[in-house]
Amino acid sequence: MIGCDCDVCRSSDPRDQRLRSSIYIETPECAFVVDTGTDFRTQALRENIRKVDAVIFTHSHTDHIMGFDDLRRFSHARGSMPVYASPETMRDLERVFAFAFHGTYTFPGYLKPERHVIDGPFELGGTLITPLPVPHGESTINGYLFSRSGEKLVAYLSDCSGVPGAIVDLITGVKTLIIDALREKPHPTHLSVGQALEVAARVRPRATYFTHICHELPHSAEAHLAANTFIAYDGLKLRF
Repeated sequence: MIGCDCDVCRSSDPRDQRLRSSIYIETPECAFVVDTGTDFRTQALRENIRKVDAVIFTHSHTDHIMGFDDLRRFSHARGSMPVYASPETMRDLERVFAFAFHGTYTFPGYLKPERHVIDGPFELGGTLITPLPVPHGESTINGYLFSRSGEKLVAYLSDCSGVPGAIVDLITGVKTLIIDALREKPHPTHLSVGQALEVAARVRPRATYFTHICHELPHSAEAHLAANTFIAYDGLKLRF
């Protein structure tokens, strides 16, 4: 947090030094990123990411889209960049980044987005991606379920203030749940730690990882969580 001297902001534990939330997925067929936050360039350089075949957006809040233009490096390598988003999020992307979606420049290094409006499950390579509409305060955003060969591998719910029963039913038994857990205190647009634990108890994943964490929750709090429940950190890698 800018200008903050709390214990987490001054922590020497590198896991407390958090940039914006997103995930990068590599499969045998392709690689894609979910959200391009303000820190996307820094994250891509840090993790030595060389390939992005598509980008999927959860919603259009600033902390999830403002690194969009840094996809130009990967767009240039491919010739264009497939962009997957809900109708509402796509409208916002086209408005905010009109220079990319509606520009007349043809310089090869410019970002060339290729629109894909999400209206149901879709596939990237051998991965089935199922949108999971969840409330984020008064908005509805997309989480995503990633499945391969009929197996539910990851449910990603980065920003939510609740998880409807129908979504719980859809992701029950998933191997890994990555879920919003902003802090211990309640928040109007995000799940608290207690609320996230309640969702995990209903979903029954093999492992749960908290994400979209604010500076009021130190990584050391992981020691007090339920079994197989973890606080995610920047650069964490999971293999399936």
